[in-house]
Amino acid sequence: MKQHNYFVYITTNFSKTVLYVGVTNSLEQRLIEHYLNRGNKNAFAGKYYCYNLLFYERHEYITNAIAREKQIKRWNREKKLNLITIENPKLNFLNHSIMEWNPNEEWTIR
Repeated sequence: MKQHNYFVYITTNFSKTVLYVGVTNSLEQRLIEHYLNRGNKNAFAGKYYCYNLLFYERHEYITNAIAREKQIKRWNREKKLNLITIENPKLNFLNHSIMEWNPNEEWTIR
């Protein structure tokens, strides 16, 4: 039986002043999309340049991932930061841990 992968993730801008919570089945592709969408005033992550990954967790079922995303979105900033710092205490950008990441290079979606 095939194992499914769905990810709940939190991204931020370069200065770490904004947190964006999302869900996807392809974390690498979604980060590229956020990066390419930077500056887009019609999208929250684009408007605030939230393409730096701080946190992610894997779920096997999309319903669980969506429920978790909704739960985290309701939390205040402090509670979100507490969750992030359990796995990432220094708030390092994790893009390199899941993909070859060079934000100075133009990305294309595969």
